[in-house]
Amino acid sequence: MIYISILIGCILGAILGTHAPVISYTYSSYLAIAIIAALDSVFGGITSVLKKNFDLKIFLSGFFGNAILSIALTNLGQRLNVDIYLAAVVVFVGRMFTNLAIIRRYYVDKWTNIVEKKISEKNK
Repeated sequence: MIYISILIGCILGAILGTHAPVISYTYSSYLAIAIIAALDSVFGGITSVLKKNFDLKIFLSGFFGNAILSIALTNLGQRLNVDIYLAAVVVFVGRMFTNLAIIRRYYVDKWTNIVEKKISEKNK
């Protein structure tokens, strides 16, 4: 069910994104870091579903909390004329790759077990 929701959300986002107005350069860094933070939370949510310890309250607080904190860091960095948002990008992207590796390993192991089971049944 969660995978269907994610797929529907991605399709709706792609359709709406093609008809959305262009974001001005002033706000593009804010939007970019918020999207990266939100994607980090989504990959973390998928990982927790696979580990069977998903909690909606933690997911939602992380989703909005990460996005708000990253936007605040971007705003502070622009006021100080320092690219502080790059630290958030490094952290969020690093966590995204870690979660993606966990998801990939889960499905590779699952697929390998299915193939080995079919081979062992075939050899009996």
